[in-house]
Amino acid sequence: MKRRIAVLDLGTNTFHLLIADTVNSRIDQQLIVEKRDAKLGEGGITNGFITEAAFKRGIEALRSFQSIINEYNPDEVHAVGTAALRNASNAADFIEQVKKETGIAIEIIDGGREAELIYKGVRRAIDLSESGLITDIGGGSVEFIFCDKHEVVHKKSYPIGAAKLMDLFHHSDPISESDILAIHQYLDEQLNDLKINAHIFKPQLLIGSAGAFETFVALAIDKFNEHRVSYDGTNFFFQNGQFHSVINDILKSTHAEREANEAIIPVRVDMIVVSAILTSYIVDELHIPEIAMSAYSLREGLLFDQIEA
Repeated sequence: MKRRIAVLDLGTNTFHLLIADTVNSRIDQQLIVEKRDAKLGEGGITNGFITEAAFKRGIEALRSFQSIINEYNPDEVHAVGTAALRNASNAADFIEQVKKETGIAIEIIDGGREAELIYKGVRRAIDLSESGLITDIGGGSVEFIFCDKHEVVHKKSYPIGAAKLMDLFHHSDPISESDILAIHQYLDEQLNDLKINAHIFKPQLLIGSAGAFETFVALAIDKFNEHRVSYDGTNFFFQNGQFHSVINDILKSTHAEREANEAIIPVRVDMIVVSAILTSYIVDELHIPEIAMSAYSLREGLLFDQIEA
C-alpha cells in the first residue's frame, strides 16, 4: 500500500521535517527534508523552562513546516518532542499553542522510546555486523544504544546534552583546559554505568547519529581531500587519526573562527565544542576502535516505525 507520511522530530536545538512516499515497508521517494534552528532550549534548558523567545521561534518553525506539509498533502503526520519538551514546565502550553495555530499534534516521547527510534533509523544506514554503540547527542540529552544488527541490547538516555553542557561549563574562548577538565569530571559522575555496560557489551564501533557528527564529517571532508574520505550521504567511516585531528582543531578554535567556517552550521558554532569533548571522552574511555556517522537518525526511525507497524 502506498502512503505519503510526514514526520517531525522536535529536538532541543533543531526541528526536523521529513515527508516521503512509502510503499509497504520501504521508502519509495523522499519528497522533502527540512530543518529549522528553533533552539527551543536556549536560555532555559538548565531551568526546565521554554523562554518567551524560544517559544516564539518554535511556533514560527512549526508554522513554516505546516505550510510545507499543506503543499505536499500527506496521508499522515507524526510529530514527536524530545528532551526540551520532556523537561519544560511549560511544555503543555507550547503543545497546545502549536495545535491551535498549526493543527500539528505533538507526542512527547521518553528517552527509551527516543533511543528505539534512533536505532530504527541508524540500522537502515549502517551495517551493524559487529557490536556497536549508537550515540545521539541532542541539546538536552544524549542517547546511548548498545546494539547489533538484530537488536538493541541496552539503551539509556542521559541528561547531558550539548546545550546543557555548554551552559554549565563552556566559559572561555577558546575553551580552556580547566573547562575541559570540569566536563570530564562531570561525565565521570554521570556515565559510570555506561562504562560498566561497555565492559559487558564491548562495542567495536561508535556510530554517531547525525547532528554533531555531521559537522565532524564536514570538517573531515574539508580538511582531508576527497581521495582520503568516503561519504555516500548515508554513512561515513573515519580513517585512523581523522577523528582526533578534527576534534583537536575544534578545541583550539575560537568562536570567530568557527563562525567563519562554512563546514559548521550556525546552531552548532558553540555547541560543537562540548560535543567534541563528549565524543572524544566516549571514544577514549570506552576504548572503541572504529568511529562512523549515520545520516539517518530519529526522524528516519520514526518514519520506518510507522511503515513497519
